Amino acid sequence: MLPIGINIDGVLDHDGLPWPTPAERFERVARSGVYDYIEKNFDPTEDIAPYLRLSEQVGVQLRVMGGIHLAGRDEARIAREIAVAGEQGARVFNCQLFARHADGHALTDDEVAHFFLLAMEHGTRSGALPSFEVHVDMWSEDPRRVERVAERLARHNVRLRVTLDHSHLIFKIDNPPELDLSGIAEDVQTGRVVLQPGQPDTVYALWLREGWVAHAHTRSVQTAGRPNPWMARGDGRAGRGIQYPFVAPPEGSYHQPWQAGELLTWKAAVTDLLAWCAAHPERAPAQVSCEFIPFADYGGGARYSIFEQNVACARWLRETWASLAATPS
Repeated sequence: MLPIGINIDGVLDHDGLPWPTPAERFERVARSGVYDYIEKNFDPTEDIAPYLRLSEQVGVQLRVMGGIHLAGRDEARIAREIAVAGEQGARVFNCQLFARHADGHALTDDEVAHFFLLAMEHGTRSGALPSFEVHVDMWSEDPRRVERVAERLARHNVRLRVTLDHSHLIFKIDNPPELDLSGIAEDVQTGRVVLQPGQPDTVYALWLREGWVAHAHTRSVQTAGRPNPWMARGDGRAGRGIQYPFVAPPEGSYHQPWQAGELLTWKAAVTDLLAWCAAHPERAPAQVSCEFIPFADYGGGARYSIFEQNVACARWLRETWASLAATPS
């Protein structure tokens, strides 16, 4: 069975209610019976010790840990976090790396590769190897950079490790503002960049074949993802629409009508991922985390249960995996 986990930020009903305590979150995950582990990001303002104790007390492993980092500021911090993650038995350190340096300049591909090499050096010692998430607002907002950074690392005989979250790519399909923001509109139009699943030259199919995908997140999303009018980002813009409920939300709890058909493209992409994991375990993620979360770009301001969406997604992942395992390759 492929281990299925949950990002602890998604263990809540919605952000209009008081946030659950860490203990309540661990207990809720354990009671659900559908998760093998918890994924937890380090927060510099938060004491990590209670989470480490709860993991042992409740018996739910912190299999994946990570954080959001800024080059030029967080080099010492990521070293400490990777060390703690390794001590707790985590084998993946999921890293979001901002697109800009602390001094404001846009990170070059060489600088991204350098930061990865630094993280890999620490991860090799601790056992928690870095995996750089393909994510909006980060260096990988333009997915073409993944291959370029991988080429630079190959010169050092190091393989790039990325976290694949299809939602950050599929919501850009048929979405001109988002394609422009990524800088890939022309390449998508000419077919040099393919985001649709099921194609041999789809960008994430290439990443899987190359063995770069070390971890994965699942969060359902619609193509041409609509902005979230119920919560603004820090810059005042509406959230970027990178979450679409997996199951029908209660009436009035979501900002648009819900249709099951909107999930088909995302489901096809994740099914392809699971099929790859089953067929190529030596070159595929060793676990998948459900990551329905609040916050402006995702489920911020909505009033459906985010945890229930995570649980429904986990059950679908298990059912899909079982179906694939029962089908001859």
